[in-house]
Amino acid sequence: MNQTHDPLLPRPVRDSQSEMTEVVLPNDTNPLGALLGGRLMHWIDLAGAMAAHRHSHQYAVTASIDHMDFWTPVHVGEIVVLRSSVNRVFTTSMEIGVKAWVENYISSEMRHVSSAYLTFVAVDAAGRHVKVPPVIPETEAERRRYEDAGRRREIRRANRERHRANEQ
Repeated sequence: MNQTHDPLLPRPVRDSQSEMTEVVLPNDTNPLGALLGGRLMHWIDLAGAMAAHRHSHQYAVTASIDHMDFWTPVHVGEIVVLRSSVNRVFTTSMEIGVKAWVENYISSEMRHVSSAYLTFVAVDAAGRHVKVPPVIPETEAERRRYEDAGRRREIRRANRERHRANEQ
């Protein structure tokens, strides 16, 4: 039987959930032995991309990243755990939430390091925007993140318009 797969069928959030871990090495740190903020931002971008690719089954490029705070230092030898998933889909773009934790495997302590919302746009091999299947939030937390993503999108749009007006 020849069944065609509809690439735009809605997919649950759980299909996009991703986790990656990184051991902090001396090359990842500043002279004080603390993780470089830029390195953490890079890892957050990679974790977000994994969720975007898993959901869209397309190439995906980073369009924006919202505000980030670094809540606690991360030191050489500690493990950074990054968890990501799609919060909401808007035609060709996706908001991805990423949360980073530091795990001290000696003490078994986990501390929240940073969180970020990233916007990825799905593209084809030529870089043209392509449609993304809708996401289905199933849990109460996923539904809350879905609704919050809509509000954040409106704020991003207003900021973009304000920025364009200031450039003129």
